[in-house]
Amino acid sequence: MSQSVFYFGGYHATDLDIDTWLRSARTQKPAVEFVGFPWPKGAGAGAESAVNTFSQHGHYDSVIDDIQGNGADTIFIVGHSSGCAIANAVDAGLEWTENIVLVALDGFSPSDYQLDRETTQVWGATCDGVKSRNYPGIVKGRRKVFTATNCKSEWALHFSLVNANATDALVDSVAKGYAKCRANLLFL
Repeated sequence: MSQSVFYFGGYHATDLDIDTWLRSARTQKPAVEFVGFPWPKGAGAGAESAVNTFSQHGHYDSVIDDIQGNGADTIFIVGHSSGCAIANAVDAGLEWTENIVLVALDGFSPSDYQLDRETTQVWGATCDGVKSRNYPGIVKGRRKVFTATNCKSEWALHFSLVNANATDALVDSVAKGYAKCRANLLFL
């Protein structure tokens, strides 16, 4: 079964961050197609700002076309943190979702309609009783929990869902979220 992943980085995720994540993901899973998107330049951290800026730059329609034209058996639309707002909007814009898996990694929750799909995944992380920054509620039974190690600080635990190398010592800010990145592909 062929798979494609469309990954949307969170607030302030740079081209370099996404390239680093993509390189790691492709090395780990060479048979999977990975496409990534940094945080839209000029967008605020909120959902509306993210989606509007992404759309204004012409990316929204292009990504919709790319996903709808993709021949993979399963397509993962993955958002991290505020990037979940863009992932949710892209998923909502699709005409066909039978082969789509929407994944929210410690960010904005999908809509009720999206949560009704059994394939939707909503992830949070824990480490020794500490919960990640945007740890999800019940979310219609779609919550999944990643158990991190050495990640009790806010940013390390938040980024452990995308960077399996995240630790308190390594990731102490948003800017260092992709430091020494080994893509966490828990959703595959």
